[in-house]
Amino acid sequence: MNKIIAKSGTEYYPTIGLEIHAEMKTKTKMFCRCKNDPFNSEPNTHICPVCTGQPGALPFVNKQACKNVMKVGVALGSDLADFSEFDRKNYFYPDIPKAYQISQYQYPLVSGGELVGVGLERIHMEEDTATSIHKGDRTLVDYNRSSVPLMELVTLPVIHDADTAVRFARELQLLLRTLGVGGASLEKGEMRIEANVSVSTVKPKEVFDGDFSNFGTKTEVKNMSSFKMVRNAIEYEIARQIAILEGESNDVLVQETRGWDDNKGRTFSQRSKESADDYRYFPDPDIPKYRFSDLPEFSREALQKELPELPWDKRERYARDFGIKSEDIEFYLQNPQFDTLFGEATAKLSSQDEYKKLSNYISTDLAGFEKSNKDEHKGNLENISGGELAEMVQMIDRGELSSRGAKDMLLEMYKNGGTAQSIAEKKNLIQKSDEGEIKKIVEQVIAENQEQVAQYKAGEEKLLQYFIGQGMKLSKGSANPGVLAKLFKQML
Repeated sequence: MNKIIAKSGTEYYPTIGLEIHAEMKTKTKMFCRCKNDPFNSEPNTHICPVCTGQPGALPFVNKQACKNVMKVGVALGSDLADFSEFDRKNYFYPDIPKAYQISQYQYPLVSGGELVGVGLERIHMEEDTATSIHKGDRTLVDYNRSSVPLMELVTLPVIHDADTAVRFARELQLLLRTLGVGGASLEKGEMRIEANVSVSTVKPKEVFDGDFSNFGTKTEVKNMSSFKMVRNAIEYEIARQIAILEGESNDVLVQETRGWDDNKGRTFSQRSKESADDYRYFPDPDIPKYRFSDLPEFSREALQKELPELPWDKRERYARDFGIKSEDIEFYLQNPQFDTLFGEATAKLSSQDEYKKLSNYISTDLAGFEKSNKDEHKGNLENISGGELAEMVQMIDRGELSSRGAKDMLLEMYKNGGTAQSIAEKKNLIQKSDEGEIKKIVEQVIAENQEQVAQYKAGEEKLLQYFIGQGMKLSKGSANPGVLAKLFKQML
């Protein structure tokens, strides 16, 4: 249990609960047939009477959006609703044209579950708001985002430090992308994280029992558009609340909503925190209630069949079957194109040594080409096949290709495509192992480096690597370094 000891010696225990909104990936909006495309269109082009709140317009539910949320629930081991309904959450703001938001209150689609050891309270479905754009003393509203399907996940108050909160949010982002149900970009606003933060001198129970009385005064922190901001905002808010409780600050600790100012590195008051009663929830009379047991495609078994391999299962499999580094595993989880290449190549290899070698070239060299802005690294992953990557690794193991030659081959594949064998022949990358031919290179290196030869013979055996390097340079990388080492030892 994380605790912070103040200068006074008092022990404070932070408690954090997260509310995370994530837009669902669907063709159309949540309650109308308008295109779900809030980021790539001119303002107010994907709108209709329903999503702009025109009188008499009737909503209807997007089935795929509900299925997406319930897939998340299955992945997290949650309980799926049998009965559910939609409610009206009443409040007035320019980005809510109806003066209420269609959401869920008493009967969420998903309840319970767990992710990275953090328990969940609920996951429900609602509609997103429009986008307010502030220009000087004017506010413009773009309704393209109005009624986009929005999943809201609420954790239990069982997080006690910023690192755990960030780890949870990252893992949720990865899960949404793995399931293909959402892009979950924080920068675009596809995923929005809000943190409820409180501190108390009472140590929280190991298992949350529904009692909030000893948690202290809760503040909700918004406006965090990166994981770094989430960490910084939570840590600042914990420190701010402790300073107030210690009498080191003139601030007053009240239940409120606060924003995060990343430029100033602090939270600021936005408004008093609303309660559920303030929103005057009631069932939406225009939307029918649902009994999911009447819909076979929403059964846990049917949804389970549609799930891909989940991140935690893939981590375990990659570590067990391939023996690659945890950093490489995370790289593949976050980069599906590279993961596809790795999977295609490993299907043609047979040992963990080969898998590790392959993974190093993909996650280091090939990933480096993708990130590089240099003209000599311009290429396309689509030029490379997993089968040819596997052949490259096997050529290294057969002694036909040096590590330097493999890097050159990989770049040529990335830029222009081609088979490993054809590139090796075209670029003269086939490693020479003929001792008679390599002996001539060794003799030339010795003749041109008499000072180093004398030092080597005097006991500086580390110079062997220098001689091998000179031999590789003279052979333009084609000489087998093992043969070079053997002949240098013999001749020196």
